[in-house]
Amino acid sequence: MLNTLRKIVQEVNAAKDLKAALAIIVQRVKEAMGSQVCSVYLLDPESNRFVLMATEGLNKRSIGKVSMAPNEGLVGLVGTREEPLNLEHAADHPRYRYFAETGEERFASFLGAPIIHHRRVMGVLVVQQKERRQFDEGEEAFLVTMSAQLAGVIAHAEATGSIRGLGRQGKGTQEAKFVGVPGAPGAAVGTAVVVLPPADLDVVPDRTVDDIEAEVERFKQALEAVREDMRRLSSKLETQLRPEERALFDVYLMMLDDASIGMEVKRVIRTGQWAQGALRQVVMEHVTRFELMDDAYLRERASDVKDLGRRLLAYLQEERKQNLVYQENTILVSEELSPAMLGEVPEGKLVGLISVLGSGNSHVAILARAMGIPTVMGVVDLPYSKVDGIELIVDGYHGEVFTNPSALLRKQYSEVVEEERQLVKGLDALRSLPCETLDGQRMPLWVNTGLLADVTRAQERGAEGVGLYRTEVPFMINERFPSEKEQLAIYREQLAAFHPLPVTMRTLDIGGDKALSYFPIKESNPFLGWRGIRVTLDHPEIFLVQVRAMLKASEGLDNLRILLPMISGTHETEEALHLIHRAWGEVRDEGVDIPMPPVGVMIEIPAAVYQTKELSRQVDFLSVGSNDLTQYLLAVDRNNPRVADLYDYLHPAVLQALKKVVDDAHAEGKPVSICGEMAGDPAAAVLLLAMGFDSLSMNATNLPKVKWLLRQITMSKAKELLAQLMTIDNPQVIHSSLHLALRNLGLGRVINPAATIQA
Repeated sequence: MLNTLRKIVQEVNAAKDLKAALAIIVQRVKEAMGSQVCSVYLLDPESNRFVLMATEGLNKRSIGKVSMAPNEGLVGLVGTREEPLNLEHAADHPRYRYFAETGEERFASFLGAPIIHHRRVMGVLVVQQKERRQFDEGEEAFLVTMSAQLAGVIAHAEATGSIRGLGRQGKGTQEAKFVGVPGAPGAAVGTAVVVLPPADLDVVPDRTVDDIEAEVERFKQALEAVREDMRRLSSKLETQLRPEERALFDVYLMMLDDASIGMEVKRVIRTGQWAQGALRQVVMEHVTRFELMDDAYLRERASDVKDLGRRLLAYLQEERKQNLVYQENTILVSEELSPAMLGEVPEGKLVGLISVLGSGNSHVAILARAMGIPTVMGVVDLPYSKVDGIELIVDGYHGEVFTNPSALLRKQYSEVVEEERQLVKGLDALRSLPCETLDGQRMPLWVNTGLLADVTRAQERGAEGVGLYRTEVPFMINERFPSEKEQLAIYREQLAAFHPLPVTMRTLDIGGDKALSYFPIKESNPFLGWRGIRVTLDHPEIFLVQVRAMLKASEGLDNLRILLPMISGTHETEEALHLIHRAWGEVRDEGVDIPMPPVGVMIEIPAAVYQTKELSRQVDFLSVGSNDLTQYLLAVDRNNPRVADLYDYLHPAVLQALKKVVDDAHAEGKPVSICGEMAGDPAAAVLLLAMGFDSLSMNATNLPKVKWLLRQITMSKAKELLAQLMTIDNPQVIHSSLHLALRNLGLGRVINPAATIQA
């Protein structure tokens, strides 16, 4: 059954649209189960009825015509109960409903399973049999497994179908909505520019070309280049491989032959498709064919074809790399956005970002928030290779993307964009004013930085210091570990830019979702693995060089604070302090006269929450990393769109942990700050103020909004609100109560300007 299932799913994945996918499903399931009928009913969200969309065994003319409400028929019952139904004689059931046009009166037995995707019932998969019989457990299990597998495929095909096949390049005219995860707040209206990862065949879009001969010539050159690579590889490995192993290269060369893949690709190019698109089409057809074969050896050949395809694509793209045309209002779309992609767009042209993978807390989203670019992450159903050049709307508040928006929707969102612009203009006036509540409580607002561009942005918005400087950024953009001298120059620039304000430099925090290409860490569970302080304590040579560079950079400025990430207990703090003192001694021996800077630890692991008092006695200050603390407390990988909606820093457990950290740190007379997304959320900042945090550190974009809100409220009102929310046990209720309370105080405008649009 497993083999059958795998084949069906592969065939369905390769189908060109939803209709074709459903036709394959009903045919293959009917064959696999030996039943006389297999049908798929899909729930139409507009009419809220289950519509017969494909069948093998019933009258095909009833497809699209027969439908039933959720409270009608056996199909409606399976859909509403959200569980399988197995009946020996369907007509005896009180919910049975007969449709003359389907011709189903001949079938007695009925087995139906709901198709559910992310808690949403999408349809029902049904098999029927003429003779009366109970389908056995194995058959029921197969149908349930099949519908679970198909839910994702149907969701994707359904979404894709709303854009695909409506015009030569797949540029449709219908408005469609795709839901992802909010990445960075704001709204944008613009044109999609799809950025493809290097040499990834799956995501090559369709594109038409006029000069067909030039395209054929480009492909011929790529073919020759790959042939040359193969010959060179073969002779290079002559001494290391046996002749039969080297024969693989001959197989590759044969595949590249004009009588094989080469000829097919040229044929597709001649239909007007560009070389990359033609290559994808041909390679994918071969791969699908190989993957469906029963023979394991032949199945493996699929990866050979893929490999060849990627090699050819790499050559085709090499020449075309810089050919992206950035529109005035560019919305960058990619399977997985990278910081480098953002950097490629000319200044002033980037208005929005869409990433198919990733979540609201991946690094690109954090960067986007720092840059103030509306972003939606994790839009897994968006057929992004088909949207190049079409008009899009990005709603970073709700995590929604609209393709081909109607004139009305475009007008509504254009108004939101303008409203945002006016709000930002109004907030600029706050720059020189202190962040102080109506009853005189001061709250220093610091910034998180990592890029040099952050410095200007932070100063323009009136930051009072740096609560978190991510030192891994210079490491991530390098091709080797930066030397002490190189690090010194970078750190000096940061310290000097903010002098005399404090700059908190976090020691190297790699691992988890932050990788260095020249220092790969391969782990099956990186978030619970070798990351942060664990890496640097295991590599004192990296840690000492970094701390020495920081200390030397602070000479004559004396505004450095050192912060240790991922601390899970007192022993790690002791070890790190020992190394910092050693580096300080070495630097002083070299004649650099600097005082010992304050050292702090990050509270981002639950273990550290319960050791706050002990840790406070060892260090000068504490800083809560709200992103990681939330992730670890709730056991939610913040980069996984499937569970992204469970990641919530207003969860009661998170609020209680934060309150405990502040109380315990203050009991030891130590200041505690908080950095991360929570600190930059104006509504959440009210609660952090009430808890007693000594400073908030956020991305520069949100600083004016937080300052505006905190200047409109009293400390006593904030404390009253916090006390009320700490009694609630449901995160959603906490959110709505908080927002309602702020709206009632007339303070809702900085939270979400797009709230009025009911799209």
